[in-house]
Amino acid sequence: MPRVHFFRTKDATMVPRSQRDIAQDITDIIIERLERGVAPWKRPWRTFCGGRPRRAHGKPYTGINSLLLWAIADSQGYTSQYWMTRKQAGDLGGAVRRGEPSSPSIYFNTFTKAAQPTFPGEGGNITIRFMRSYAVYNCDQIDGLPPHYYPQFMLHEAVGPSQHQAAIDAFFSPIPIEVRHGGNRAFYAPGGDYVQMPPRASFLTSDHHATTLGHELAHATGAAHRLGREFGRRFGDQAYAFEELVADITAGIVACELGLPTELHDNHASYVSGWLAILKGDKSAIITAAAKAEQAFRWLSAWSAVQPEPKRGAGGCPVANSA
Repeated sequence: MPRVHFFRTKDATMVPRSQRDIAQDITDIIIERLERGVAPWKRPWRTFCGGRPRRAHGKPYTGINSLLLWAIADSQGYTSQYWMTRKQAGDLGGAVRRGEPSSPSIYFNTFTKAAQPTFPGEGGNITIRFMRSYAVYNCDQIDGLPPHYYPQFMLHEAVGPSQHQAAIDAFFSPIPIEVRHGGNRAFYAPGGDYVQMPPRASFLTSDHHATTLGHELAHATGAAHRLGREFGRRFGDQAYAFEELVADITAGIVACELGLPTELHDNHASYVSGWLAILKGDKSAIITAAAKAEQAFRWLSAWSAVQPEPKRGAGGCPVANSA
């Protein structure tokens, strides 16, 4: 079983080594999965039934919490997509099994303090942003919860693209970015502000086409007149690899929301190598990438008639949207 970099407390929960080191703990987990050849924003959605990790009341986690809980669920073999605190479990009639380790749920907050005046008579306040975590448990670790918190079945078989086509069309068609088809490469052209895709017939399935299109449209969201995604000098020569990381996470989220297999878009080995270099050199980089990807997905989905909340079937599992 993969190493997870937390320490065990007296009540057998697992918490970060230091509250000041949350970003490093998150980065260690993501690096470990990448070095094993598994991008946490891809494979886990086929590991358990459902899309994003969900809170006790059903609201999906977003940003870094999605990546972190996906990675933990994949490494620990959890099949439920629901996570909750020990108290929430008790309120629902459940109990965390003795000895089960907790996982961190990250939150951000701010506080205000008086600024140190530079000149006599100066005053004012400054706002400081900080990151903290609290302990949550996957529902696989909890007994006695209502049945819908536990998956009743797993869907591992491949789904024909025709079952997704209505959702694919409804998501992508309204997006006001020009998409051209032709040639043998997929890319976003900043100068002309368009996405170039190979002919549809050259893809194995429409699912492959949609996953690749999601990746390239993610790049297009970073244009100055859209989200204006810039990284300044932070990543230096690795800025291109970081943008690829943002686009890949965005494409993974799109695939998740549309019910597409997430492993269809292959990551070039050079990209993965670049990602590892970035994450090892900057422990908060994955948090930034997750936030940027979430912004890109929200921009794309805002044009769509498809809602980000999938319909729920038996066992809380998403079902395909109907036309």
